[in-house]
Amino acid sequence: MRGAGALLAAFILLCSSSWALPQSAAAYPFWAQENYESPREATGRIVCANCHLGEKQTVLEVPQSVLPDTVFKAIVKIPYDTDMQQVLGDGSKGGLNVGAVLMLPEGFKIAPEDRIPEEMKEEVGNTYFLPYSPEEENIVLVGPVPGEQYQEIVFPVLSPDPATNKNVHFGKNLVFVGGNRGRGQVYPTGQASNNAVYNASTTGTISAIDKTDTGYSVSIVKEDGSTITEEIPVGPELLVNQGDAVEAGKPLTSNPNMGGFGQTEKELVLQSPTRVKGLIAFLVAISLSQILLVLKKKQVERVQAAEMSF
Repeated sequence: MRGAGALLAAFILLCSSSWALPQSAAAYPFWAQENYESPREATGRIVCANCHLGEKQTVLEVPQSVLPDTVFKAIVKIPYDTDMQQVLGDGSKGGLNVGAVLMLPEGFKIAPEDRIPEEMKEEVGNTYFLPYSPEEENIVLVGPVPGEQYQEIVFPVLSPDPATNKNVHFGKNLVFVGGNRGRGQVYPTGQASNNAVYNASTTGTISAIDKTDTGYSVSIVKEDGSTITEEIPVGPELLVNQGDAVEAGKPLTSNPNMGGFGQTEKELVLQSPTRVKGLIAFLVAISLSQILLVLKKKQVERVQAAEMSF
């Protein structure tokens, strides 16, 4: 079932993505689903950071508390300068895409269509929400989608009811989110994409730079006279010329990456209606007590004033 779901997800993502082949197959979140049982590692890092090496801000907005069996908005903001363009798979330039993973507490999930208020539907738009797996409806994926339209993604979330779901309890929970913009620098296989910096693997002198169908071949003569060849795909701009001396680990190309990944978390309280009613009753009782105390004080003052007049 999971394999069939992954294939369906891949098809949907390919249709909605602006990535060029073969990079579309490496688009988030497809590879996260295929390679990681959970999108959040034991260290707390969301796995998108393994491929999207740049660091950018991601903002999460959720209510401080929600009642059971209610629909509320979780807003994920993925800001960036829309005038920027990224390197595509064929080396050309194009707009950035965005993607997000929202990790809700257990029992929370995307609200069914018939539960979403009309006003909220307008904010959600045509966003397609993909569960991380059939067993984990509380982990939701979006993207990649065009960043010009989706710098702010609205998730319509349905809160669980502990009265019907015994695995859910009232109290504080954490909501995690990761948001990326632009293509990744590393594929899950460990291979660098053409949206990354290429460094020299050895120290030596560049003896030749040859243009190829897929980019460049840079030949480096080492100190012992042997030659190695660095294959650089189309996209990054070369910073070196024939005859230049290079050092191992130093960049041969510019950094074409315009995007990046960021993650954050927020606290969300699943509030008990009984506790809310109890709190209201307590506050009302305190208010009435204060009013009665003031009235009693006024009454005593009037009695004392009357006694003094005699």
